Amino acid sequence: MDVGVVAQRGNARAAELADRLRRNLEASVSLDETTAESLDRPGTPPADLDACDVVVSIGGDGTFLFTAREVTPTPVMGVNLGEVGFLNAVSPGDAVEAVRRVAERFRRGDLDCTELPQVAATGEGLSLPPAVNEVAVLGPQRGRGNGVGVEIRVDGDLYAGGQADGTLVSTPTGSTAYNLSEGGPLLHPDVAAFLVTEMSARDPMPSLAVPTDAAVTVRVEAADHAVVVADGRTIERVDPPATVRLRRAEQPVRIAGPRPEFFAALGKLE
Repeated sequence: MDVGVVAQRGNARAAELADRLRRNLEASVSLDETTAESLDRPGTPPADLDACDVVVSIGGDGTFLFTAREVTPTPVMGVNLGEVGFLNAVSPGDAVEAVRRVAERFRRGDLDCTELPQVAATGEGLSLPPAVNEVAVLGPQRGRGNGVGVEIRVDGDLYAGGQADGTLVSTPTGSTAYNLSEGGPLLHPDVAAFLVTEMSARDPMPSLAVPTDAAVTVRVEAADHAVVVADGRTIERVDPPATVRLRRAEQPVRIAGPRPEFFAALGKLE
């Protein structure tokens, strides 16, 4: 079995755990370039780790999101560094044994993965990667008198329109992130829906849960420009008037190993 490892950058504990996996697994282990350099070992670009059978992400949810973006559809196992996360279900002390269990199931041909839907944004000139958490369509600046004119449609039917700071389309995973900070509801990970949440709208509508096979369109106008942001990391500019289309991505993120503990992780929101 081939195992890839991506560790949180600049974190000595993460690098030490990556080295422990390398030394203790009965498998071929490839380390991401940055981690490998810190350990004076040969490394592999993260995007090339998609050739592995499973990739272990060591760090927080941000490291998991980065890893998933680079290697999907290869399964990812998230190892947290002491804090329960929504995507990282394995503790550092259990990491070696958890990967061994995944390897054994892989050899038997019965590796079962939890699948997380992603949301993808398309439109003229857009080439954003799918998002595990959310896609945000934002005006050039937040605050009173700023924002952007938006028109939001679901399968062609008008849902909301007017001046707003922006619009979020979130997955169940992302309901605990940006969506929650904008007043959107929590969504259980087993609910097959996306959330549409306006951001500081002048005449707001409640957040709307839509089927994951629905087509959401956000038309932006009345602003110098707007930006489309995937998972808070990848940003591209659009020039109004423009339409951004949001649909479920073809590939889900696949989580190997223990299922993330949703209700336990809610405690970190308190």
